[in-house]
Amino acid sequence: MDITQLETFLAIVQERGFSRAALRLRRTQPAVSQTIRKLEEELGEQLFERTSRDGTLTSAGEVLRDYADRLLRLRNEAASAVEELRSLERGRLLLAANEYTCLYLLPVLDQFRRTCPQISVVVQRSLASRIPEDLLTRTVEMGIVSFAPETEQLRSISVYLDEVVFVVNPAHPLAREKKVAIRDLGAQSFIAHNVLSPLRKRVTETFEKHKTPLNMGVQLPSLEAVKRFVAMGNGVALVPGLTVAQEVSRGELVKVEVPELKIERRLRLVHRRHSPLSHAARAFLKLVKTMAQEQGSPFEYRVEHAN
Repeated sequence: MDITQLETFLAIVQERGFSRAALRLRRTQPAVSQTIRKLEEELGEQLFERTSRDGTLTSAGEVLRDYADRLLRLRNEAASAVEELRSLERGRLLLAANEYTCLYLLPVLDQFRRTCPQISVVVQRSLASRIPEDLLTRTVEMGIVSFAPETEQLRSISVYLDEVVFVVNPAHPLAREKKVAIRDLGAQSFIAHNVLSPLRKRVTETFEKHKTPLNMGVQLPSLEAVKRFVAMGNGVALVPGLTVAQEVSRGELVKVEVPELKIERRLRLVHRRHSPLSHAARAFLKLVKTMAQEQGSPFEYRVEHAN
């Protein structure tokens, strides 16, 4: 039993006859009759009363009509749903990010929701180190990370260039300085993010290189907690610039340059290299590229070569 057979069957029912059904379907009457004959053979039941000329149904035909109606409606609904995906009238975008990289997503998602309000967006919080695995196991479709994935199975697009900044409370003595040397920070109490990361390792190595102690007096579980604690007047911190941009602009924190700690962080949008993206994901990528072209640095759109 196939869709064409069911369409032919319903056409006969609706047109009340084989001849009129043939005209509607633009087929010959013998072809219509043959289609019904094959359908009856497959089902092992007669569907139409042979003595009637108006397509009167048998009991088996009455049962099949209900199911045929439902199946064809489902077929039409499925085709309509796929078309809605293509026209971005429905769909879901599933992303993975951590506390830091999610901040890059906010302005992009703001524009995306204005452009595609019917698309459902879910940002799953994940450790950065787990995001490549989440992509490969198809838990999410795209992810934002601050490192280049080490697998050729993932495609990486550089989308934002950030830097590590040294911040203090406005009342801190160093707040009056535009620039300080790393050796001047040996006596400072640093408020640190307690998640081990490549950035933390690089900062530690830089202090060791300059033979300067790195005193992490307090370690907190989130970057939000770190910057709030510093703003309250407790110690100093080294954090990604993106995470404190608003606090610095409002004067709640002061950024002081440390030349030896010039560390750039490139954020990357990552997805499976050999899997087709959903219509929603392609629309999102197009918006990311447009924002980079219109706003310029620190936004960017640069496809990176496979490792």
